Amino acid sequence: MTTRRLSAVLGVLLTAALAHTGPVSVAAAAPTGPGSGHAPRPAAPAQYLYSSIGDFDSEVKPLVDRPDIAGVQVVVPWKALEPQKDQYDFSAIEEALTYLQARHKKLFVQVQDRFFSAPTRLPNYLLTEPEYAGGAAPTTNENGLGPGEPGAVAAQWNPEVRRRFQGLLKALADRFDGRLTGVNLPETATQVDLDEDRSGYTDESYFRAELDNMAFGAKVFKRTQFIQYVNFWPGEWNNDHGYMEKTFEFAKAHGVGLGGPDVLPNRQAQMENSYPFFERYRGQLPMVAMAVQEPDFEYINPSTGKPYTKEEFVDFGGRRLGADVLFWATGAPWLHQPAS
Repeated sequence: MTTRRLSAVLGVLLTAALAHTGPVSVAAAAPTGPGSGHAPRPAAPAQYLYSSIGDFDSEVKPLVDRPDIAGVQVVVPWKALEPQKDQYDFSAIEEALTYLQARHKKLFVQVQDRFFSAPTRLPNYLLTEPEYAGGAAPTTNENGLGPGEPGAVAAQWNPEVRRRFQGLLKALADRFDGRLTGVNLPETATQVDLDEDRSGYTDESYFRAELDNMAFGAKVFKRTQFIQYVNFWPGEWNNDHGYMEKTFEFAKAHGVGLGGPDVLPNRQAQMENSYPFFERYRGQLPMVAMAVQEPDFEYINPSTGKPYTKEEFVDFGGRRLGADVLFWATGAPWLHQPAS
């Protein structure tokens, strides 16, 4: 399994203003001054590796003993954690945690419920049993580098699907709360193929479902930091529906950390969506964790005409976005040079 992904950067504005359908209420209060009683931020973000759980042996183990690496984030598909209904398998996480603890390194787990290319690694029962109405929606994926393969996202807006997902989070918390440094959910960006969807998706129901999962995760993970990646919301651009602002205010109120799957300094699409809110809420969230993933190394810095450097990623992620942690794809060039 590979961690390579094409971020679902929305290139067009979708229709919006759909009816409220979810169980969560949010306030749209504007962010206020810096600081909210959280501990002071470190001078520079801690550096972690990022890998799929299936690539832990081949990609993580050769790099994890570097003195400049504080830990690892592993991405684990829902199906790998629940191969059969109500039968959880956390053995791969246990093995990774044991390996890292012996080296005094930390572990984050990303629970993956969406896939940017085939196959869809969701539990079979979710896709076949009638109460889940298909269990997933087809997606189209594109970013600033061009179109990607069709994918799928779990139909979290279906209450029965969301109940199963929250059951998984509860089981993870029962086993790992306080043992893992963090657990995060993947990016909010998605592009459901409305022509092919049969799940009843709407932008509003998706937004409400994601906030409901945020609140649930923060409730069950009491000692491990719970984090939601947020980059774009379907149907919204530049906070024109208030989704982005409500997300940050909701996270602040519920003690949820936030982050994102890409660090792209000053890139216009991100600057018109999540990035300004990371700056505005700096110091008001319990944790900010950003990832520098594979496609990020392909983008060109318009100021230099060259790919972004490690120093540019770290400076922007830490100084501008307030990241406490940066998760680096194991293909990052600097990871294959001697540690400074």
